[in-house]
Amino acid sequence: MLNAIPRLDLRDLQRARTERIHLARAGQAGWQPPEGVEISERQVPAGSRPRVRVVTPTLAPSHPTDPTDPTDHPTRPALVWLHGGGHVMGTVWQDDPRLCRWALDTGAVVVAVDWRWAPEHPYPAALDDACAALRWCLAGADDLDIDPARVVVAGASSGGGLAAGAALRCRDEGDPPLRAQVLIYPMLDDRGDTPSARTCTDPRVWNDESNSRAWAAYLSGWSRPIPGYAAPARATDLTGLPPTWLATGALDLFRDEDLEYAARLLAAGVPTELHVYAGAVHGFDLFAPNAGVSVRFRAELDAVMRAALTADTGWASLR
Repeated sequence: MLNAIPRLDLRDLQRARTERIHLARAGQAGWQPPEGVEISERQVPAGSRPRVRVVTPTLAPSHPTDPTDPTDHPTRPALVWLHGGGHVMGTVWQDDPRLCRWALDTGAVVVAVDWRWAPEHPYPAALDDACAALRWCLAGADDLDIDPARVVVAGASSGGGLAAGAALRCRDEGDPPLRAQVLIYPMLDDRGDTPSARTCTDPRVWNDESNSRAWAAYLSGWSRPIPGYAAPARATDLTGLPPTWLATGALDLFRDEDLEYAARLLAAGVPTELHVYAGAVHGFDLFAPNAGVSVRFRAELDAVMRAALTADTGWASLR
């Protein structure tokens, strides 16, 4: 699988962006949005006014909150999704297949944020975009009939780091509580001094060099100290954060920072579920979607999304 991955070289960022867009398009070749969802582009009317891609279900969900009464909630849950790309690349449409699957499965409105790339737009631009979209959903999101009490934030890689940073900032600035945060191999620590970060040098995967270049782009122009909103591993207080599901790979550059963050969440009293997938590199489910570990990861992720967006009780029901 590793030998089939196009090598990523952030020294030529424009070329790397183009290559990743081609790779994403190739991965979606022949895919069409399924019946039962509508995809639209909007602009959030407040905050940094980011563009968002909204996946709206038009059919009854496969797993309603109460299977005996699919109309027991006149409003719908919402998932705010933040795509990956190391803060410097990635597209708002690259995760369309799984976002459509979650919308159909749960009846949730899925809002994918077209956050701004660094270094053209360094921190806090992408986080501002994430928080603006999140707050739009927490306020009901205009005509989308969103239930502010059932808003989940989630993301993968740098998007996972943005999700964690947005949860921290919304907590500190008095926004309504989130239902959950789902962090998929999140990019949390700019320091890169853990054993998994220092020893991940293989050029076929996200490695120490690409990670260092990406963080430098994201934090360009920002003076010390680096805030926890930018690099959530630096946050000193994790109390009061929403119930958390966090997944990482045993061979992922981010493994150790993800493990430490999960441990600190638990120590802070945050209900937390941690999954570490053996033999898995960063982005394993994208590069090897048919591998057994990817199939198991996808099933477990779908299950936690279903529970987070449809369960009426607390974190215990998400397991």
